[in-house]
Amino acid sequence: LGVVPEIRRVAPRKPFAWLMPRGPIDPREGPDRPDSPIRPPFPDILIASGRRAVAYVRAVKKASNGATFTVILKDPRTGPAAADFIWVAEHDRLRGPNVLVTTTSPHRLAPQRLEQARAVPLPAIAALPTPRAAVLVGGDSRHHRFRPEDVVRFAGELDALARSGVALMGSRSRRTPPELDKAVAAVFARHGGWWWDGTGENPYVGLLANADVIVTTADSTNMIGEATATGVPILVFEPHGGHGKLAKFLEALKREGMVHHFEGRMEGERYQPVDSTQAIADAVRRHWLMHRRQLGLA
Repeated sequence: LGVVPEIRRVAPRKPFAWLMPRGPIDPREGPDRPDSPIRPPFPDILIASGRRAVAYVRAVKKASNGATFTVILKDPRTGPAAADFIWVAEHDRLRGPNVLVTTTSPHRLAPQRLEQARAVPLPAIAALPTPRAAVLVGGDSRHHRFRPEDVVRFAGELDALARSGVALMGSRSRRTPPELDKAVAAVFARHGGWWWDGTGENPYVGLLANADVIVTTADSTNMIGEATATGVPILVFEPHGGHGKLAKFLEALKREGMVHHFEGRMEGERYQPVDSTQAIADAVRRHWLMHRRQLGLA
């Protein structure tokens, strides 16, 4: 949107927090309190996310006499009337004239960041031959568990990929279990790949920007969604577990030819990079201008 936001965080007490998103805000954080996160002056645009923020969006809308243009990112669970504009992912059910639906979520991986990382790659990445595979390893989550057989299978498929002539470069996450970390690191060491050891700045953006293919685990929709910003094929490894929304998300990306099941080999073609962040920002701007015209401000 080309603006610098002022970030405010709400912290409702119990029992008010229990009643979110449909209940009232914590009166201690009402707009009439000098230390309230929603104290005036009220913003032109309010962007909120999270179940607890929904009630505060309603409060600001009322306190500003409708002047503030309200935006909610993710399903507010209270219907499309919860805000002037709502963004949801495709796997959510909410729909409406003020609801924008995209397959991937907004993120900070702007095309300019990828271009910069591609123009000046890290020395460890530049030293690798091509083609290169960025291996992004997640870990156990609410819906996925890496059982011993998953670790063996993933390491075996990475080994097969490396033996086919693909250079490996990758990083772990905070959720990566030690046994998975150790198994992947061993494959990288055996084939001369670069496995980030966790020291220094996270090379995540550089890995994505300089990859010819991306291998990622299925436990993070954000990680997979960000990978679509590169325009290179994404190979997804699925450990035990899963979830209906995640399955719908992966199927949507498979239909578009972006995502493929990881089977130890490169596959897929390049595609137009996905930039849902810009699409969402453009839609917010359009709806905000309509809002201003309705108020006679434009």
